[in-house]
Amino acid sequence: MKAARSPRSDKTKERMLVIRAGEIEDSRVESLPDQLRAGDLLVVNDAATLPASLHGRDSHNNQLEVRLSAQLDDSVWRAVLFGGGDWRTPTEARPSPPRLGAGEEIIFDGDLRARVVRESELSDRLVDLRFSPSGEGLWRGLYRHGRPVQYSYMNEALNLWSVQNVYSSRPWAVEMPSAGHALGWQTLLKLINKGVRIVPLTHGAGLSSTGDAEIDRALPFAERFDIPPATMEAVRRAGTAGNRVIAVGTSVVRALESSSLGLTGFTDLKIGPGYKLRIVSGLLTGTHDVTESHYQLLRAFLPEATLLRVSRHLEEQNYLTHEFGDTCLILSGA
Repeated sequence: MKAARSPRSDKTKERMLVIRAGEIEDSRVESLPDQLRAGDLLVVNDAATLPASLHGRDSHNNQLEVRLSAQLDDSVWRAVLFGGGDWRTPTEARPSPPRLGAGEEIIFDGDLRARVVRESELSDRLVDLRFSPSGEGLWRGLYRHGRPVQYSYMNEALNLWSVQNVYSSRPWAVEMPSAGHALGWQTLLKLINKGVRIVPLTHGAGLSSTGDAEIDRALPFAERFDIPPATMEAVRRAGTAGNRVIAVGTSVVRALESSSLGLTGFTDLKIGPGYKLRIVSGLLTGTHDVTESHYQLLRAFLPEATLLRVSRHLEEQNYLTHEFGDTCLILSGA
């Protein structure tokens, strides 16, 4: 499938493939309220997208890029290092960064620096960084010097406002929770008027690709989530009433299916073939190529034969993929 190369000017016209009871139907996002029922519960990920890409240099003036992966405490972030170059070069074609051991410093600007705390055994490109300053000063520095993670298939560099959903809240995501990008206020209002309830949770969506084979095989890493008690109560009531719980994005699936661990924390749950969904009964998601890690999660929703038929249809009908691509709606029941 081809990648979408720019954000949509009219999100309501985004194509949407509906998969219900093994049958597939071509539709558009603007028809989402017609596809759902009064009483359905739609759960969104309200994490805002961080400016998680920072360009800097080491003490020998070697240029490198740092992509944040997850916040570990007030001043420490797990991050992936990239060599010189920019977003126009695919991650797998970027040169290797200089190896930075514990104690070595990365300089982003005079008021923003980071020191390597430890290297991961998985790859020397995966490191924990302690930033200076910390707290509020660090957040100011990230927003002053960082950019959103960029993608080589885009026509132009992305601005930070281009990678936010209309309901974005806390800045926890290092890449956009893109399944909700097509949901504008008009569509959300129509859903509410239809009797569909919409509730949020926050899940820190992580990096989707690094170009490092060892790191990419381990994705997704443990990711931070927070489910409001009111959201969990709405989920419980929907289940009791026999209504569907529909996740907007794979990050919502991961958070809800981890709720037995508690309503807040980190989850390393990986969902794939053979996993029995306990809470989620529907999914609004982007279109995913069979080579992507998100494709594995879809195997918990659809039999392999149906999933392969869906993949062929998406390819034959020229659906667009990646962050600003088209959408799939997977529904259980009639």
